Amino acid sequence: MVSDWSSQPHPAARPAVPACDERPLFDAVPERARWRYKPRRDFWRSGAVRAGALITLLALSGLMILALVREQTGTQGFMVGLGLAVLPVPLLATAFRWLDRVEPNPWRNLVFAFAWGACAAALIAIIANTFATRWIATATADPTQADAIGAAVVAPVVEETAKAAAVLLLFLFRRQDFTGLVDGVVIAGFTATGFAFTENILYLGNAFGEDQEIGTSGFASVTAATFFVRIVMSPFAHPLFTVLTGIGFGLAATARHRRVRGVVLPLLGLLLAMGMHALWNGSTILGPLGFYAVYVAFMVPAFGLLTWLAVWTRQRELRTVAAELPAYAAAGWLAPAEPLALSSMKARTMARDLAGRTHGPAAARAVSEYEVFATSLAFLRNRAARGAVEPDFAAREQELLHHLWQRRDVAGPALTYAARATGRAWQPPPHLDYSGFNPYRG
Repeated sequence: MVSDWSSQPHPAARPAVPACDERPLFDAVPERARWRYKPRRDFWRSGAVRAGALITLLALSGLMILALVREQTGTQGFMVGLGLAVLPVPLLATAFRWLDRVEPNPWRNLVFAFAWGACAAALIAIIANTFATRWIATATADPTQADAIGAAVVAPVVEETAKAAAVLLLFLFRRQDFTGLVDGVVIAGFTATGFAFTENILYLGNAFGEDQEIGTSGFASVTAATFFVRIVMSPFAHPLFTVLTGIGFGLAATARHRRVRGVVLPLLGLLLAMGMHALWNGSTILGPLGFYAVYVAFMVPAFGLLTWLAVWTRQRELRTVAAELPAYAAAGWLAPAEPLALSSMKARTMARDLAGRTHGPAAARAVSEYEVFATSLAFLRNRAARGAVEPDFAAREQELLHHLWQRRDVAGPALTYAARATGRAWQPPPHLDYSGFNPYRG
């Protein structure tokens, strides 16, 4: 029976919650499905074929970019650049992964995004920027002007387009994993982090080579100055630009009229990314004072604003979980306290730790998977309530309920305990009898 909760008035029509029987049937999900339902596809649409093609492309790009960077920096400069460029990568990856904890992206998506940025996008940028700068120098007979135009005009267009390709590919071919603004921010952030990693190797390696030629060292060296500007002052620069593109794709993923907004919003985000990138690169033409003025007056506030937006969106995701899952609890799919635990990162962590201590790593992994599936279910229902109903909504809902059902014996008690331990679950006073009371039913 569908509870009265799900039939209450709401600004948008909500789909009914399927009844939960003692042995529920999942007509849309094969019996052998353990992780995700994968419908039969044509050979050229096979995930294995796509993955093989992408791995081959990225491997070739990686070998080519390695050869190009090493040719420009030399072996010693490459090793120095590599050692220094890797320093901000764990920090940035950890920050984006923390933001992604509510409904984590599969690691394969994040690894692909980073690899695309570090290999494919970097290779496209080096080739296209070099060609464009040489063409401008030939046309204007002024190499200095060519470098300035290349940095302020050509590089932002080429680099942001190359990085946006990774976000586009995941948006098109990993649509189930791309459900909102946070997904766009995280995928764009990992792509830009990979791109910045390779670019920093090149810049730092060249700076080291220049120091070797002129014999400078220590804090007065070109390497130290480059390290300070690129690694200390602005490790977030490339992620900041590309995150604007990711926000456009994230908004498109939740838009009701996807045919129009699915194109307009990503393009608008890409244009904003190019504009911010051009402003940042162009600030170097203004000299040190102009560069620091743009950094303080624009880059730092923009970084703070986007950080606030990302964190606020993460909290909104938890509120969505708290608002949508009680309908499934009232229908019997979840225990009454589970939506409360699933809307708290502290309770989620406690539930995983409890399952791991009690039943081992496999149980902790089952609870973690349960949390991800429940969150996906909440987002699916929320999109439907806002009018963005997927054609396969019923099948996807069954798929998620199926995976929850498989793990409920382990995850349910752990989440209920965590809800009570963190004070999120309502408990009756000991001197009153509230037997049979269900807070999700009027």
